[in-house]
Amino acid sequence: MNRFHATLTAGDLALALGALYVALLLRFGEIFQAGFITMEQIGAFVLVMLFSSFFVEMYTQRQDITSRSLAMRILFGITLSFFLLSALYYLFPTTMYGRGVLLPALAIFGALQFSWHTLFQRLNIMPGLTKRVLIVGTGPLAQQMGSLVSAHGHQYQLAGYYDLECEPVVIPRGEIVPNGHGLFEAVKQIKPHKVVVSLTQRRGTFPLQDMLSCKVSGVDVVDAPSFYERVTGKLLLENITPSWFIFSSGFRINSLIRLAKRMLDVTAAGIGLILTAPIFPVVALLIKLDSPGPVFFRQTRVGQGDREFTLFKFRSMRQDAEAASGAVWAQKDDPRVTKLGHFLRKSRIDEIPQLFNVLLGDMSLVGPRPERPEFVAKLKEVIPYYSERHYVNPGVTGWAQVRYPYGSSVEDAIEKLRYDLYYVKNMSILFDLRIMLRTVSVILFREGSR
Repeated sequence: MNRFHATLTAGDLALALGALYVALLLRFGEIFQAGFITMEQIGAFVLVMLFSSFFVEMYTQRQDITSRSLAMRILFGITLSFFLLSALYYLFPTTMYGRGVLLPALAIFGALQFSWHTLFQRLNIMPGLTKRVLIVGTGPLAQQMGSLVSAHGHQYQLAGYYDLECEPVVIPRGEIVPNGHGLFEAVKQIKPHKVVVSLTQRRGTFPLQDMLSCKVSGVDVVDAPSFYERVTGKLLLENITPSWFIFSSGFRINSLIRLAKRMLDVTAAGIGLILTAPIFPVVALLIKLDSPGPVFFRQTRVGQGDREFTLFKFRSMRQDAEAASGAVWAQKDDPRVTKLGHFLRKSRIDEIPQLFNVLLGDMSLVGPRPERPEFVAKLKEVIPYYSERHYVNPGVTGWAQVRYPYGSSVEDAIEKLRYDLYYVKNMSILFDLRIMLRTVSVILFREGSR
């Protein structure tokens, strides 16, 4: 957790305590004495409020979030908190603190949380929270890293560029720091928290001794691909070499991780099918009434190790959707989608039958989206490292699916591959659980589907 997340979380923790205190004061009309409320009761309320806030993604580093979207997330979080706390009080009566307290406490917390997050998001740079970044380089890669720093002004602050005079200067010269006494001397004067090496060509120009001095003096030194990965949650494919894949941390997918992931897949898919079984006949009837054709849609997709398998979904398009066009990507407002299909896609109900694919072992709950063989053959020709996404099972949901809208072009495929390879590099059970929680949030806010 970085300082941005920690500050927001600490603020919400304080607001939860304050909201509970005010609600108790309003309910009982007096300052209550020590022992009136236990730490167990306080802890239950605060932890549930923080969990619900995390669940609806209140702590994502998004400066473009609208007031309406923020209010909707808080409303969903408050609603989830109400049901969780109600269940908790039923199971553990000792956590309950009297009638007439819960609803006022939730309402007060929601109002305070909206004000706090609105204020925090509008403060583009929080003193003491941002890290100063010095970028080594003045070429296109350095310019890209500078733009990345500026786009995350709530987390980083650009300290300047250091020119090694080995590549064209494409950034404003006024942002270049003096380099007369070497890189390490410049670092001592500017005092950045992080140095990002952003050189297109390092051979013969890399200041190894200065970099070593920066490192041992406590300054974080990273290369551009690693910094890009850390900030964006995806990989900088254009500047990654095979040696970077070999020597970078991650990509440790051992048999233990695969076994744990498979156990989670089977358990969750089984529970999911049991819980959703009652809606299968309802959806089947609605599909039959909406348009002629089969209830289930079957299509060949590419899975782990480039092995092809048959994917199952509820049909959301006309039966003859590709009779004339052949294999094409789905587009926004696609005319091939039926009236019911729009709802099935927006709600992700059409993807429920993929749980059968999970039980069969063709898919996982979390992984890269399985593509069609026609698209895979084309994308392999134009996108470097595209095959690496097939080292793991494709998923019903995934890091790319929750971070990027539905793709319908080669450019979209490249952008989603950045997220897919990030997932392969950092795959773990905790990461899978985080993606599952975020998937629920994506469904609630109707993001990314077509």
